Amino acid sequence: MTRLERTVGPVGAVLGGLAIVGAALVAATATTAVVFARRVVIPEPAREDDVRIERVDLAAGEVVLSGSEDARLRGRFGLWFERDSGYARVGDVLHDDGHRVRRVVESVEFGRLDRAARGRISGWMHLGPWEVAPHYENVRVPTPLGPAPAWFVPAADASGSVSSDWVIQVHGRGAKRHEALRGVEPAVAAGWSSLLVSYRNDGEAPASADRRYGLGGTEWEDVVAAVRFAVERGARRIVLMGWSMGGSIVLQTVLRAEEVREHLVGLVLESPAVDWPDILRFQGRALGLPSELGGAVARVLSAPIAGTLTGLAAPIDLEALDAVARADELDVPILLLHSEDDGFVPIDGSRRLAEVRPDLVQFEVFEGARHTKLWNHDPRRWTMLVRDWLAAR
Repeated sequence: MTRLERTVGPVGAVLGGLAIVGAALVAATATTAVVFARRVVIPEPAREDDVRIERVDLAAGEVVLSGSEDARLRGRFGLWFERDSGYARVGDVLHDDGHRVRRVVESVEFGRLDRAARGRISGWMHLGPWEVAPHYENVRVPTPLGPAPAWFVPAADASGSVSSDWVIQVHGRGAKRHEALRGVEPAVAAGWSSLLVSYRNDGEAPASADRRYGLGGTEWEDVVAAVRFAVERGARRIVLMGWSMGGSIVLQTVLRAEEVREHLVGLVLESPAVDWPDILRFQGRALGLPSELGGAVARVLSAPIAGTLTGLAAPIDLEALDAVARADELDVPILLLHSEDDGFVPIDGSRRLAEVRPDLVQFEVFEGARHTKLWNHDPRRWTMLVRDWLAAR
């Protein structure tokens, strides 16, 4: 055996081993990307009780929770416990030692908080429209997939009649209409009626055949139906308000449906999903995954075989969902609210949208509020911003 042969043998073995390892890493990344992609588009059946309830003293009106990020947020929140069998309202933090958080208990609406072991913090403070308005109506919006339940909360105009100015509220991913109840009071105060809608695959509206989220790319059709419903009921001027993925849905409604623009006078976007590839990269890093995984997930969702991999009826065109790239098509004023430390949907997409359309966008940045919890963190500022912006329309 020559010296070259003696050298090539071990080197070849090493290279062969590296090739196997490299192929294994590629396969592992591809598998992880598919799992992540499925997680993005499949509605979650239930939220996890991710906070331990350490101690409850109802006589003192206090609860001690394990020190998670949500548990230590400043402000007022809902506390669902024992797999949503109970619900309480909690006030601000009384003490935080870094491990446990003591908070005010404002009320226990149902369930036995004193016997609960686990729960979860929610931005929803209100259980229904009866808590935020003296009058409301249960209605059904005829969507392409069938009737979808909605709440209509009327406001009075200057003459005392039902206002023909309507805000159509669109909740986010994994949420329901309740998420938008925080927007009713400032809308009514500004003279705007509210329609809080459901949409396909949110657990209330009819499901699509694939039972998958379209990240705004399919749900916008249900919002178009809501606009038609509003116009038939007397709406003349309409503002669309979207929360989180609801922001993406609202933007797609405007960009894809010309008929909506006839009555549209503005948009309100709360913690909106503006740039999905950026969101996927951000969430991957938050889970400790490689930064390039976000791009791989985006490719899975957009691939022709997306249906085979994720169960989607059709691939999701993430480029078409890029509102920044199509910002020149927007032509109504926008109130854009986002927290610097959102933790779920990074603020970068909102910042870019504000930068490319400063003529339209009033950009309001919060700090310490996290995702869709801006009202909970600073209800006075949030309410004033929404109310005054609507009144100025």
